[in-house]
Amino acid sequence: MTGRPATSTARTVPLGNGTAPVAVPLPEAAGPREAVTRLRAHGCWYPSADPDGAEAAFICDRGGVPQLWAGPVQQDEVRLLDASPDPVTEVSWAPDGRWIAYTAAPGGGEHTRVLCVRPDGTGRRILAGADPDTSAYLGCWARDGSAVAVTVAVPAVRTSEDGPPDGTAASLAAPTHRPGDGLSAYLLDPDGLASPVLLATEADAATLRVCDLSFDGSLALLRRGPRGRREAVVRRTADAATTCTMPVADGDPWIGRFSHDGRTLWLRTDADREFAALYALELDADGTPRAATPAAHRPDSGLELLSMAQDGRTAVLVWNVQGASELELLETAAARPAPDAAGPTRPVPLPHEVVTRAVAAGAGRLLLALSGSRRRPGVWWAYEGVSLLRTPWSSRDEDAVAPGRPPVRPVPLHLRARDGLPLSGWHYRAPGRAQGEPAPCVLHLHGGPEEQERPVFNPLYHELLGRGLDVFAPDVRGSSGHGRSFVDADLGTGRFAALDDVADCAAHVVTAGLADPTRLAVMGRSYGGYLTFASLVWHPDLFRTGVAVCGMSDLLTFFAGTEPWIAESAAHKYGHPVRDRALLRSLSPMSRVGALRVPLLAVHGEHDTNVPPGESEQFVRAARERGVAAELLTLRDEGHEFLRADNRRLFRRTAADWMQRHLS
Repeated sequence: MTGRPATSTARTVPLGNGTAPVAVPLPEAAGPREAVTRLRAHGCWYPSADPDGAEAAFICDRGGVPQLWAGPVQQDEVRLLDASPDPVTEVSWAPDGRWIAYTAAPGGGEHTRVLCVRPDGTGRRILAGADPDTSAYLGCWARDGSAVAVTVAVPAVRTSEDGPPDGTAASLAAPTHRPGDGLSAYLLDPDGLASPVLLATEADAATLRVCDLSFDGSLALLRRGPRGRREAVVRRTADAATTCTMPVADGDPWIGRFSHDGRTLWLRTDADREFAALYALELDADGTPRAATPAAHRPDSGLELLSMAQDGRTAVLVWNVQGASELELLETAAARPAPDAAGPTRPVPLPHEVVTRAVAAGAGRLLLALSGSRRRPGVWWAYEGVSLLRTPWSSRDEDAVAPGRPPVRPVPLHLRARDGLPLSGWHYRAPGRAQGEPAPCVLHLHGGPEEQERPVFNPLYHELLGRGLDVFAPDVRGSSGHGRSFVDADLGTGRFAALDDVADCAAHVVTAGLADPTRLAVMGRSYGGYLTFASLVWHPDLFRTGVAVCGMSDLLTFFAGTEPWIAESAAHKYGHPVRDRALLRSLSPMSRVGALRVPLLAVHGEHDTNVPPGESEQFVRAARERGVAAELLTLRDEGHEFLRADNRRLFRRTAADWMQRHLS
């Protein structure tokens, strides 16, 4: 038997009052079966293929918000499968082709739900997360398409005094739980005929995702734990016994795949390594590990994405090489007696710098989401070992921007921090500027901190460059892509050194003759927003202005206001809100707001529950009380990520106007 575990051993769990989950039906999307559209200037990403690889479901923002589309990979006519305004974040086509599962964020906020729809756009329904106080996350499909794994943040049962939510029956779609204390992973029948099967429950977990199920359904591969301490877990579905755990890197959550016979687990892990590599874990029939052998590794770059061909004989490996991607195919020799044996790799040339997703698409076929410094995100396909071909509905390079000003390709810069740690970043020079002419420069800091600056087309940078402002986007300590030691270099009191890194990066572009020291600005989003707040008060005479986007201004109020599972995950990175209270206070920009000297613009999404809007509001209020010019732009119907095209344009133009006014 494949797919769902056998009913004699699987645990079927009642939820709340014992009734089975009931999916909430939705109206059909507006005209999906008849609406045939040619897509041009837009972004397409997160592809998932039908069983034979002839069609792909994907996310596209052509309509102003990321929505679910599908269409043939070799034709330019596609169909919209969900016309709702809720942004779509993940997509997964069932192995039997009957359903497409996807994750959406109602109202653009941080709470998400999992839905499914037929490939022709009919039958759309919510599988989990209909309650606005809960979140649901998409996992993998059973290998036969009979069930899809979903994680739900609904641990604690309500008391009888609370009553049923909205007067509905207990279900995952309308749960009788409160979020925040843990996560539970289920197998759900997309047809709504079978009861849910509980795979795992984690109390006080920060992350839990079902990444793969063995072909016979007896083993599940889970990814759990807070950032910086992720681990892979092999669990038997019959008795929920854990048979194996192994540390894995942050980044892409799809960490591994079982072989056809379930005796080998191919895993992307950085266990006892500086950079993530591909390991082959040999398993006994009950999932107990026998040996772990490195199958593919590099000394100075990490394995970023891992996918497997449907027959299990080929692994698709994407390596992160100083921010750019390199793609290889590896013969896993899954059919040989020695399951950990691996053949030589075959490189596949890429037309653009960065791969964001790689998936198998039928026998010998591959789908890739690609991005580059001079193009919008798009989807490409190929048979294994054959040059990649752009799908007709992906945008062309010339569609990336309006005619007359092509995107700028960045150049890498390398420097050393004051303590000797190597740092790097990407420098964008505004068109028309003479070489050797110091320019007004915006230092842009990414989020995370574990994100990484990549050489991809960034509309914000394009807007700034069009105003005659250069951009330097560095990776300060704590960023990914440079090894595990670099990621951990900002833990605890190391965050003070990360603040010094910002100043050292600014000093480098000045001493290199690239930037005018009297016209420097700092800007960033999320953790980069925190660094912006902090840089303006730790180095008050260095920058002329700053733009902080969704940033934390006080780490203690951040912990008090953020989602519980985010707080659990962030404690490892920043410090514990109780045990490390003094450290968090000393690292908080609000503790030094009296040092602020320059004008500040703060930007925040009104529905942000990751970093609540109060973080920006309190810093702007404190600046104004001290006579410093400060403004706050609140974006409606947005969460921590700005997903709606009109809001993104408003943000870019407002930020660029602000920078141009204060730097030119």
